Amino acid sequence: MSTKKRLKLLKRVSLATLILGALVIHFFVPRLISEIRNPVVGLIKRNKNISFEVSSKKDSKLNQKEVVFSSFDDLKLSARLTYSSIDTTKGTVILLHGIRSNKEHFMELSNFLSANGFNSVALDSRAHGKSEGNFCSFGVNEKEDIKTLIDYLSKNENLSHFGIWGQSLGGAIGLQAMGYDNRIEFGIIESAFSDFKSIVNDYFDLHAGFSYTPFSNYLVDRTGQIAEFDPNDASPIAYCKSINQPILIVHGNEDERINIKYARANFSKIPSSKKEFIEMDSANHSNVWKVGGDPYFEHVLQFMNAQ
Repeated sequence: MSTKKRLKLLKRVSLATLILGALVIHFFVPRLISEIRNPVVGLIKRNKNISFEVSSKKDSKLNQKEVVFSSFDDLKLSARLTYSSIDTTKGTVILLHGIRSNKEHFMELSNFLSANGFNSVALDSRAHGKSEGNFCSFGVNEKEDIKTLIDYLSKNENLSHFGIWGQSLGGAIGLQAMGYDNRIEFGIIESAFSDFKSIVNDYFDLHAGFSYTPFSNYLVDRTGQIAEFDPNDASPIAYCKSINQPILIVHGNEDERINIKYARANFSKIPSSKKEFIEMDSANHSNVWKVGGDPYFEHVLQFMNAQ
């Protein structure tokens, strides 16, 4: 083959590769961000929050029931309601898991809350666990789901005095829900981001070793188009400005996935007169409960009892 023909072939191959790469970036890569049940994403090893066996003051036989309710866009969402095991019920805590986790993560915590007089509702966020849906919207639709869940629990279970306890993505959803619905009377928010676009850019830097904000913003905007939500509304820090309820913000100072600076930024925007920040020394993104141990859970219990 002549040099001229080789150069011509190389140009064609290069052009085809560029076109294919552009198509993959435009149509496929954004799905990896928000399509929870994408099989390719399932192959990626991710850190999961580490459970901690919480000490209860007494043994309790859990009284639980499965709850299924319809979202505003007609998805069937699954939750597990665990009732207080003492005579006086202090309140109902909605438990929100991190991305690609599910409500089973909260079995021990539900037991702890029940033994200490709180109902709990562990929710499978849309597209997670037993809930329907394909896409996560990072709080945009999920805050509406929390509102609908409270409507359901108030009407069908005669429950009131709601709090929220969220981890990572669940914490970001919790902040947006608290700023959106003031029926949520208190919150415990762990390891949450403050802005969707910023954290996607950070994840590129963490996992790929580089980041370029215009590129990551393009992918986020495409994610919003595919999953049909406004990514600019996935901004917990914007909703923090409307949070006047008592709130506890918790973050590990060795968190490489979501930097503690985001927790501090969220905290600074919250106007509530009853807010507390806990910097968990030596904790990373996944082990806040383990590092904090029983003293941490006792502190959170005192915070909830005070409300």
